[in-house]
Amino acid sequence: MAEFSVLKEEKRPKAVERLARARAMGDLSENSEYAAAREELSFVDGRINEIDAIIKDVKIINEQKSGDVVKIGDTVTVEINGDQTTYHIVGQLEADIQEGKISDTSPIGKALIGARAGAEIIAKAPAGEVKYKVVAIK
Repeated sequence: MAEFSVLKEEKRPKAVERLARARAMGDLSENSEYAAAREELSFVDGRINEIDAIIKDVKIINEQKSGDVVKIGDTVTVEINGDQTTYHIVGQLEADIQEGKISDTSPIGKALIGARAGAEIIAKAPAGEVKYKVVAIK
């Protein structure tokens, strides 16, 4: 939301003003400042539209921790070849593997959704199939 506010309240008005100044310089066909200002405004408007579309499609998920089956919002501990790893299942836009957040649409996320504690699942990744055992769901 911060990026959206900055784009609408700061960057877009500045881009419109820059475009108006460039337009006032005269001949638009050979005015590189006009072309650059128009491109900047187009980029800002495109990003505003992109974020607006995301906001319209947002679904609020109430994190009800039943622990019964894996669902979006859960933190899942899995065992892979004797080693344990913990993943937080999130939506696509929140995914960040460095923070242990995986998308529900990723190969591992898809395989985990709906699994129960103790279940063995197979994730089909580009590198091949990986077998996981669900140790805990929080």
